[in-house]
Amino acid sequence: MEIELKLDKIIILDFGSQYSHLICRRIRDANVFCQIYPYNLTSEQIKELSPNGIVFSGGPASVYAKNSPKPDKKIFELGIPILGICYGHQIIVDNFKGKVKRSHTREYGKAILTIDDNSDLFINLDKNIKCWMSHGDVAEKTPRGFKVLGHTESSFAAAIGNQKKKLYGIQFHPEVAHTEHGFEILKNFSINISKAKPEWDMRNFVDSTIENIKKKVGNDKILCAVSGGIDSTTVAVLLSRAVHNNLQCIFVNHGLLRYGEESMVMNLLTQIGLNVTYIDASEKFLNKLKGITDPEEKRRIIGHEFINVFQEEVKDKEQFRWLAQGTLYPDVIESGISVGPASIIKTHHNVGGLPTVLNLKVLEPLRHLYKDEVKKVAKILEVPEELLNRHPFPGPGLAVRIIGEITPEKIRISKHASKIVEDELTTENLYNSVWQAYAAVGDDKAVGVIGDERLYGHIVTIRIVNSVDAMTADWTKLPYPLLERISNRITNEVDGVSWVTYAISSKPPATIEPQ
Repeated sequence: MEIELKLDKIIILDFGSQYSHLICRRIRDANVFCQIYPYNLTSEQIKELSPNGIVFSGGPASVYAKNSPKPDKKIFELGIPILGICYGHQIIVDNFKGKVKRSHTREYGKAILTIDDNSDLFINLDKNIKCWMSHGDVAEKTPRGFKVLGHTESSFAAAIGNQKKKLYGIQFHPEVAHTEHGFEILKNFSINISKAKPEWDMRNFVDSTIENIKKKVGNDKILCAVSGGIDSTTVAVLLSRAVHNNLQCIFVNHGLLRYGEESMVMNLLTQIGLNVTYIDASEKFLNKLKGITDPEEKRRIIGHEFINVFQEEVKDKEQFRWLAQGTLYPDVIESGISVGPASIIKTHHNVGGLPTVLNLKVLEPLRHLYKDEVKKVAKILEVPEELLNRHPFPGPGLAVRIIGEITPEKIRISKHASKIVEDELTTENLYNSVWQAYAAVGDDKAVGVIGDERLYGHIVTIRIVNSVDAMTADWTKLPYPLLERISNRITNEVDGVSWVTYAISSKPPATIEPQ
């Protein structure tokens, strides 16, 4: 559902970067409205959109490769400021007759950007800043009319600009949290260079979305799947404000929920006035998952079984016309359902195909938001703190935290060990300071000694990360005594566990969930 607002805006042309939506969110953090469009948008279409500025995203292609994605050349004649990021930077170099080549030294990860020219893009920034690189191509020759604004050890033209035409290219990613002053760089482009007024905020989003839902849905009835997580709860409350009693929520227990989640979720959702039907389909789901080890197949089976459960629930209820889901930007980009040529990382955790099977139209009012924006919306909607502060939990539940076949033993271990992790973080007043914390378990085993007996037990992996928006994440540096206490409790209290390990991979290159 598109948000119909007459605001100044920046548009992003998506060339397939996994970070395209993150650029958008960062610009919105500056209170500038921002939307993403396909890279092949024509200059005429862009004129109709009337943006204040354009951002070319990064992407996996090389500009010198055959059939690499390129924008309409007439875009450069519109007089609209353009910022190219990574691949977008190379598009600008290539378009204006510079030269891009394969680098002898790839840059992946942190690098030091030395600012050579304090242009409008880098105004009031430090001379040297840490930046995040992810590229194998570099500009060998800068185009005529462009000045080198900054360099790194491996890239002499890591930032270029033609300030007269307001065209800028940067090889690094200002949108990720690892880049120092990245937000200021995007803000400088959006507000100082593109002159977009900072008029966008979450209160506007809430008000306009409620009005759009009212206009779109009318008196139709809506079916909404809820899990007790912040996404689906926020969707349900938002819809409830718009359509009131025409909303029916369904909470499906697929047998892969967190410890004690069934009763807690039902209590909280009914307390905030939502009409919720509880369905215990755990036996059906777990039977279908027996013997399955491939993570994508697990997701497919869970999605298919959700369809079966919903079909059974609504077969005699012809009044429903809409299905609401808590889809967010990271869900969209990580499942390859981007407006650009992104690679698929994992299957969309919401139920693909369900609206078609049920002959329902889909509502995804949060699909343009990141998790921290959803939390802001939830606060505006006065969602209870107990729900607001819960850690994110994936749609397939423990299926993505159990590596290999899903068995009752692994479910028991993951539930109990995760509960210990959460309890210990709560005791140390750290639960609300971290983004996500859980215990994963797979088929790997190791020898341990419990009491005086030898145990060949499971290895449990603890994963605790900090993040802003789930597109990037850092592993959390917990105090050693706390890690020791978590390990001791798990090996002593959770039957069948001999070793506890701690995951210290950040995203990227890892993901937050193991599957």
